[in-house]
Amino acid sequence: MYYKTTGYRLFTVLNYFILLLAGILCILPIVHILAISFSASAPANSHLVGLWPVDFNIESYTKTLNNPNFLRAFVISLGRTVLGTFMTMSVIILAGYALSKDSAVFKSRNIYAWYFVFTMLFTGGMIPSYIIVRNLHLMDTIWALVLPGAVQVFNMILLMNFFKATPKEMEEAALIDGAGHFTVLFRVYLPLAMPSIATLSLFSIVGNWNAWFDGLLYINNYRNYPLATFLQTIIVQQDFSKLNPDVNELKNISQRTVKAAQIFIGILPVLIVYPFLQRFFVKGIVLGAIKE
Repeated sequence: MYYKTTGYRLFTVLNYFILLLAGILCILPIVHILAISFSASAPANSHLVGLWPVDFNIESYTKTLNNPNFLRAFVISLGRTVLGTFMTMSVIILAGYALSKDSAVFKSRNIYAWYFVFTMLFTGGMIPSYIIVRNLHLMDTIWALVLPGAVQVFNMILLMNFFKATPKEMEEAALIDGAGHFTVLFRVYLPLAMPSIATLSLFSIVGNWNAWFDGLLYINNYRNYPLATFLQTIIVQQDFSKLNPDVNELKNISQRTVKAAQIFIGILPVLIVYPFLQRFFVKGIVLGAIKE
């Protein structure tokens, strides 16, 4: 058999080595940040921390979790991620299902499809987008963070192609039994598309959680910043006024360890969500269903 040949075994070993190396390169920065966050001020500022904490302490996490501005930004990001993902997935599922139909069923399909593609290729730009958000009185609200990016055309096209690959006999059988389009969508298409939906949901979750520029653009009051924007102002712009610092406290707390703690807390939700969606990725590999 081909999988017993020396060439195939060498190919397999090389693939595992490359994947293992890529995994290590992705994990090491996270481990380093975690080690710095649990280290004391002096070794952290002296760049003596590697992959293991030096003079273990949790003062940076205590300072971070007791900071009301950080907690407020965390809650705003959490709400923005949940609301944004729900709206995005609702739009692309409904649009993807409609556009997956043939022109004989949905006569204006091509017009709407090209309209979506046009918006993916050409945009009005940052200034017109800002003017629209301002004129709609969405400034300093969570809707300014959610609505502009609610329609993700590329993800909609991916889901549309998955729906188009679903055997038509399954839909026809449901329609003969008296099902409507919403019943067909939620009882036939969505169960088969769960691996794709889980993948696109993860893309939306990560995109909403990590987005920081729209917060700077549409949010004027720093108290309404999402977490990514909050961290950007502290870590990149070196603006520590939003940490509510105490003069005596700043003598004993390292800015480097506090930054590391905030970065790790910022990436923790995505690290927690990913394992729950991993089983859908595995299922997508072995998904059989019925193929034409």
